[in-house]
Amino acid sequence: MKQKVLLLTPPFTQLNTPYPATAYLKGFLNIKNVESHQADLGIELILRLFSSAGLRKMFSHLEMFDLELSENSFRIYSLHQEYIKTIDAVIRFLQNKNPTLAHSICDRTYLPEASRFSQLEDLEWAFGTMGIQDKARHLATLYLEDLGDLIKEAVDPHFGFSRYAERLGRTANHFDEIEKSLLAQNSIITDFLEEILEEKIKQWKPTVVCLSVPFPGNLFGALKCGQFIKKKYPAIKIVLGGGYANTELRSLHDPRVFDFIDYISLDDGEAPIEFLLEHLNGKRSAKELKRIYLREKGKVIYCNAAKEKDVAQRETGTPDYSDFLLDEYLSVIEVANPMHRLWSDGRWNKLTLAHGCYWGKCSFCDISLDYIKNYEPLNAEILCDRIETIIAQTNQNGFHFVDEAAPPALLRDLALEIIRRKITVTWWTNIRFEKTFTPDLAKLLKASGCIAVAGGLEVASDRLLSMMKKGVTVAQVARVADAFTQAGIMVHAYLMYGFPTQTAQETIDALEMVRQLFLNEALQSGFWHRFAMTSHSPVGLNPSQFMVQRTDPDFGGFADNDLYHDDPQGANHDLFGDGLSKSLFNFMHGVGLDFPLKNWFEFKTPKTTVAPDYIEKCLPYLSAKGGHLPLQEGGGKDSHTSPKQNAIVVWLGNMPSVNFFEVSQGKKKIEMAELEFCDKKRDWQMHLPASEAKRLMEIFPKLIIGKNAPMLYSEFEKAFPTLLKSKAGIQLRENGLLIL
Repeated sequence: MKQKVLLLTPPFTQLNTPYPATAYLKGFLNIKNVESHQADLGIELILRLFSSAGLRKMFSHLEMFDLELSENSFRIYSLHQEYIKTIDAVIRFLQNKNPTLAHSICDRTYLPEASRFSQLEDLEWAFGTMGIQDKARHLATLYLEDLGDLIKEAVDPHFGFSRYAERLGRTANHFDEIEKSLLAQNSIITDFLEEILEEKIKQWKPTVVCLSVPFPGNLFGALKCGQFIKKKYPAIKIVLGGGYANTELRSLHDPRVFDFIDYISLDDGEAPIEFLLEHLNGKRSAKELKRIYLREKGKVIYCNAAKEKDVAQRETGTPDYSDFLLDEYLSVIEVANPMHRLWSDGRWNKLTLAHGCYWGKCSFCDISLDYIKNYEPLNAEILCDRIETIIAQTNQNGFHFVDEAAPPALLRDLALEIIRRKITVTWWTNIRFEKTFTPDLAKLLKASGCIAVAGGLEVASDRLLSMMKKGVTVAQVARVADAFTQAGIMVHAYLMYGFPTQTAQETIDALEMVRQLFLNEALQSGFWHRFAMTSHSPVGLNPSQFMVQRTDPDFGGFADNDLYHDDPQGANHDLFGDGLSKSLFNFMHGVGLDFPLKNWFEFKTPKTTVAPDYIEKCLPYLSAKGGHLPLQEGGGKDSHTSPKQNAIVVWLGNMPSVNFFEVSQGKKKIEMAELEFCDKKRDWQMHLPASEAKRLMEIFPKLIIGKNAPMLYSEFEKAFPTLLKSKAGIQLRENGLLIL
């Protein structure tokens, strides 16, 4: 029997773009000639609920049950005709299909308003001088969030725009509460979910349904799908996989979950699904499956005797975004954090540059698991082939490279290949603040389309960074962040507090480091996360090495990932969360940068021990023009090291025109040359001796990124031993001559 696969992302993940897991699997199944289709049930459910028909049904439900509502929810209910009248137009506006509605939204007479709009007194301060489209999108987002508050209070307590029943999936050591909720009466949300699911099954008639569960907020929706299929279409086999299973279900032994699904797949899904399809076709025994849980005679069995290796990344195929409703996702603006805006606003094609993490040492990270420890990069040619294919398929040029940390060398090669092929692309990614991200590399990445990077500053303490094996120092982070900023790339810092043994003094000093980074404009965005111990991280596996004690809840046979711990040497970390978040929100808007740090907290805190100019001294010297001098490996004021001989030299500009002329020096006449450059913003000139100008004109074609092999720095230095130290050399470096 030829299998037909339906790949589903259960509600909810993102409103603005599909989660890419099913697109990757579909791309692989295309290579294997397996018929497959996919759907993002999250966005389809949102569109069904947030429609005039969906709201009518929801408000009728409220009338039927005569529920007691809070003051805010009662206001929304009282305005229900206004919501029904406006919802379809607002959704079209958020889909970028109805832009002229922005004028009506912004005059504050069109949308009904409830409690979410109370924050609007700070709108101009938080967002600055927003364009009318952005302001309207923010107002429309608040309008949806008002409705979401009503839904959560009176319709379905599990609801959330980017998660569903997340509390049930998070730290779900026992299956009892999940099972109880699954067996409870449906809500309107789950009714809509089942309607959409049945439509997909009737449309595509699958024999196998794969449910990708990336986050705890997708688990309940996935199991509701499985429950419905088991009841109405028992012949269909159901497979659950994704990030949640990979991290949370590695110690599974409760068989009850298999009342709702048939198989659970761990880690990379390509080989497991290929072998499972062979098994369902009678061509492979259950024992020879790869990383598959199933239930046999009432017990959970783990099948992993397949002799074949995993599929190499270069052989997984190009992610296939067909079947997704790409024109129907919503661009929303929830908060003023600029990096969070990238996550929620705009359609981004998600693509992985490398499997795993090239660093793979951070003690807070799940480095023992496959998705981190097994590092396998692709090459720039394959990546650009995939980028071009995806652009042609989706008509979208925006990419989010979703690596744990994009490798600097691969980013360099990718940027060169993007420029060589003249691909128009806008992209952003996660990085480590690696010293190899020099100012020149940052400029190259910007030229290839990079608009933002996010990286881990974490605890902003050199002692703790060393303890967590982060491989960076605060000074290094400052220099790298500054290099990106000077290149015009937004920098977001992941920040962490509550790491084992972190003291109150270190927390305050970390905040001072962050304050100075914003003061010196090296950072534009950040977010504080509370440290969480997981069972697959070095801290979770060896807590005594980090001087903490695990106090885990009883494991009931289901999820096993989030751990509890005591930190006898550390501060009372719970006290600091609000102050850290409040200060950071203000720093991002240039406010409070001169406030004493104690002002952000409602309890006594120690004075910072960080020098007030610490970050400033970490940054490179400023030139007379106010710009930053080119920096090579290492960075910092005292580390202007010479480029490596095997570095390459490239020119981002165009070929100049040249005009030769003579100048008199006493009785002598010296032949000189004026090179005139024309770039995107201005024209500028450079004067050189004629002989040097002629050599430079011969070499320029080799420096422009194209079909020629890049010129090595050793070759360039031999031809021009003194040029880079001259005024002309500085001009070239400031205007696009890069050493990489």
